[in-house]
Order: sequence, then C-alpha cells, then structure tokens
Amino acid sequence: MSELPGIQQTAVSASVAHDESLHDAEPAANFPITITNTIVATKPFEDGANMDECPEDLYPPENFAMVCPYIYRSGMPKKRHFPFLQKLKLKSILTLILEEYPEQSQKFLNQNGIKLFQFGVAGNKEPFADIPEAVMCEALAVLMDRRNHPILIHCNKGKHRTGCLVGCLRKVQEWSHTSIFDEYRRYSAPKSRSMDQQFIELFDVRPVLEKIDLACLPDWPMVSARVSFSQ
Repeated sequence: MSELPGIQQTAVSASVAHDESLHDAEPAANFPITITNTIVATKPFEDGANMDECPEDLYPPENFAMVCPYIYRSGMPKKRHFPFLQKLKLKSILTLILEEYPEQSQKFLNQNGIKLFQFGVAGNKEPFADIPEAVMCEALAVLMDRRNHPILIHCNKGKHRTGCLVGCLRKVQEWSHTSIFDEYRRYSAPKSRSMDQQFIELFDVRPVLEKIDLACLPDWPMVSARVSFSQ
C-alpha cells in the first residue's frame, strides 16, 4: 500500500489511518503533533504547500488535518483533492456551507458511497450574523456517532465555521479554553474572530450530551462518562 504525502499536520498517513492498532500507537517522532486526553491535535496543511512531496498527485485540501481518529477537517475539497480523500475511506462528509453542494462534489460522493450531512450556517460575523446553537448541537450529534466515521468536516476555508464546530467538540472532550482557542487561532490565522471564540466559550454542551447515543459513541472514555451521567 502506498504512503500518503508526508504532510506536516497529520499524525498518521491516510493510507493506514484505519488500522485499529493506531488508537494505541505512539506517534511518529517526525510529526509535529500534540495529544491531550488521547485526542489528537494537529497542524493545518496549507493548500499548495510541499506539493512536490505528494506522491501520486495526492493533494490534501486547504487546512486539512486530523482532529482525532476517524475525524478530519479541511476547507472545501476541490476536484484535485478527490484522490486524496479516497485514501481516507470516508463514510461521511459534514459541510457547514450555506450554498448548494457543488455538482462535481456530489458526483464524487455518490461514486464513493459517501453520505453528505449539510448544516448550513452563516458564521459569526458582527453584528448581524451568528451560528445557531441548535444547529451546532445537531452537527455535533452526527460527528460523535461512530457509524458516520470516518468523517470530514469542512466549510469554505476550513477556518471559522469549522473552527467553531471543532472548538465545541473540544469542550465536549473537556479541553481547557486555552487549548481550544490556541487550536482555533492556529487554523483561522490571520483573521481569527473574537465572536467565534466567544461562541465556543459560551456554548452549552449539555443539550449535545442528551442527544448522543451512548452505544454509538466513539471510544472516548471521559466523554462516555459525561454522556452516561447526563442521561
């Protein structure tokens, strides 16, 4: 099996990302990766960076990274990214864009048996637009159902709306606000939004925990305990 690009942000190459043994494996020393409560945090891949190192024309989308095992994030995938996405063996894509999903992308999903979840949100742009909490709760319920994994989250650039969803997921995973905001800013730079960070800080995870089917939750012991307690 061929290796995926030696991309700077990913803890494991996508060609081996679904080996169950990786849940307990030590990360490769050459990958810049931090682990908090066994949940992986990674560095974004800039679209167009290190393309000479990508074999077989496997180009990750802008801002691509692994959030944690079987959950990925990125900007809007384009046609040239499809071969890379095939290596991930995705079961689902969760998009936060408002617009109709591009025709060529829908065709790719149909050809590869990938289910599309669309939670269109406008983003937190002062002063009139914000992300509805109820929509974010529904998106998190999809994200935290392992029947939908492997899954890719994306918006247009993989920065603000995707950053908000991942930030809310980190709250469920009991990350500190400091770590959550550090990760958010790493992907949203150079235009981080204070409204996004305020949204994440004030987001109430309790409605999310009530929606989760414990039997379908990923192997996240600390989260499982919270869900059991809340239900």
